[in-house]
Amino acid sequence: VQLQASGGGLVQGGESLRLSCSGSGLTLEGFGMGWFRQAPGKEREWVSGISSGASSTTYADSVKGRFTISRDNAKNTLYLQMHSLKLEDTAVYLCAKDLRGTSYPSGMDYWGKGTLVTVSS
Repeated sequence: VQLQASGGGLVQGGESLRLSCSGSGLTLEGFGMGWFRQAPGKEREWVSGISSGASSTTYADSVKGRFTISRDNAKNTLYLQMHSLKLEDTAVYLCAKDLRGTSYPSGMDYWGKGTLVTVSS
């Protein structure tokens, strides 16, 4: 039972990247999902969330207008499309499953291994 994030890499500022998060042995449908990130030397921060049916999405102010969260329940996969990447977006990005179905984090019970996003100037 695990979540696995992928899609990270090295990009230049202003470029785009799409992250994916798949559940293995874990059904994501029916639960809210979220993306978090942790930059070197900093605490983990919440980035974005999506409700179980994808009717509601929420974003941290720092990424609003640049990132888009989505999900494909048929594929048991969560996505994070990132545009106009900035140096400060450099971090390990982690996906997580919520205990409830809301887009705001209420309590994450499964965490995936992160994928590193590095934005260079």
